[in-house]
Amino acid sequence: MQVKTFVLLAFVQVIWTAAAVQADAQSVSYPAMAPLGQYLMPEKDEIALARSGAPKSISDAAEVMVLTKDGYVTAVKGTNGFLCIVERGWANETSHPDFWNPKLRAPNCFNAAAAKTYERIYLMKTHLVLAGKSKQEIARAIAAALDSKELPALAPGAMCYMMSKQQYLGDQPKRWHPHLMFFVAGDAGKSWGADAPGSPLMATNAPEERVTIFMMTVEHWSDGTPDKMAGH
Repeated sequence: MQVKTFVLLAFVQVIWTAAAVQADAQSVSYPAMAPLGQYLMPEKDEIALARSGAPKSISDAAEVMVLTKDGYVTAVKGTNGFLCIVERGWANETSHPDFWNPKLRAPNCFNAAAAKTYERIYLMKTHLVLAGKSKQEIARAIAAALDSKELPALAPGAMCYMMSKQQYLGDQPKRWHPHLMFFVAGDAGKSWGADAPGSPLMATNAPEERVTIFMMTVEHWSDGTPDKMAGH
């Protein structure tokens, strides 16, 4: 009986240890920027990933930018006004836990209005990140650039496709649904009826960027395959 009890307790201890290790793995924090190489990708792979943000009818003719050690550069010139780009963790607000997550990859395809105005904020943040600025310095610099009009005012009709099945938006969960995003200046969620009972429109306020991001899920990924989690 004593032997059986000992074996049982040892087995339970193994289970507890495994659970603790798993919990630790799921609660990884990113207090500082990782080595730059962890954020970079082979150019060919990044172009393909960027274009997966929207259906081929849009992304095939879009401009594509890729991240290099010196910042984002145009890898493919476009003809339809869209910009496809893979954002990294610092696309989030500086308070977000995944801000420095080197695994995050968010393929987006912005229309011309968003590419010329809203996405300029992200490109400036990238410049500051590569210059070694802290999150506090980045937030202050973006606020100053918005105040001084160094960053342009958000253009009407700014929107984005975010329909890549290969998206990695954070460790938990790694991806969400395929969706469209619409950008509106200020805190505008209530005026659009977002997040109201029965409303298909969701919204998040991004005070550092001074915009509201509206999101509407769609049923298919950019490659045409169905979102199996639709409705959840």
